[in-house]
Amino acid sequence: MQRIALMVFRLFFKAIYYFIRIWWCSIRKEISYEEGFRCAKTATIAANKAGRVTIEAHGLENLPKNDGFILFPNHQGLFDGLVFLESCPRPFTFVMKKEAADIILLKQVRKALGALVIDREDLRQSMKVIQTMTQEVGEGRNFLIFPEGTRSRQKNHTLEFKGGTFKSAVKAKCPIVPCALIDSYLPFDGGGTAPVTVKIFYMKPLYYEEYKNMKTNQIAQEVKRRIDEVIAVNTSESSWCD
Repeated sequence: MQRIALMVFRLFFKAIYYFIRIWWCSIRKEISYEEGFRCAKTATIAANKAGRVTIEAHGLENLPKNDGFILFPNHQGLFDGLVFLESCPRPFTFVMKKEAADIILLKQVRKALGALVIDREDLRQSMKVIQTMTQEVGEGRNFLIFPEGTRSRQKNHTLEFKGGTFKSAVKAKCPIVPCALIDSYLPFDGGGTAPVTVKIFYMKPLYYEEYKNMKTNQIAQEVKRRIDEVIAVNTSESSWCD
């Protein structure tokens, strides 16, 4: 992880300061998730700059006017979350798999934002997470969830989107915001520390009236189709859909 080392080295004492601030937000119950988000966002912007990563955000005007929506992006690499923390102007939390829940820093960010942890091998626990997410979205909290379920490890190619990840959106009748990540694998999964640019496209939402008669696997296929189209148009990879 050469770029992570570069981030820490260039920030040095600031990195410790940011970690303490996020940790403080994670242990104080009276601190809102919005405040925790702002803290994580400040640290992320500084870290990305130190790591020589530029985030190029498009389509921010497509975000719903009211909170209570879910972001559904493709999943390219470990850097994906930092793209959203820097670029998204609206506070959000996320759903993460239990395997990553206790990794240092991720654990503190998870708690600061009130993120949910899902055990994909425990059906009962997964259903509880869906119910909790549905309730919180209905109360106006925004979420980020990766419908592929794991990193594609195929650069700008996507894996199949899982229909089950859309259950909370259907139950909450909330806007579904497809998001296309391009070159997000480069900072942490590509190796090296040369300057890189990552693109994020916030696409027009699917509102409940548009998807209410669709099954979750159909919604997944439609969201994937839209994301794949944006990736195809904005990359030079002629074999993006092979």
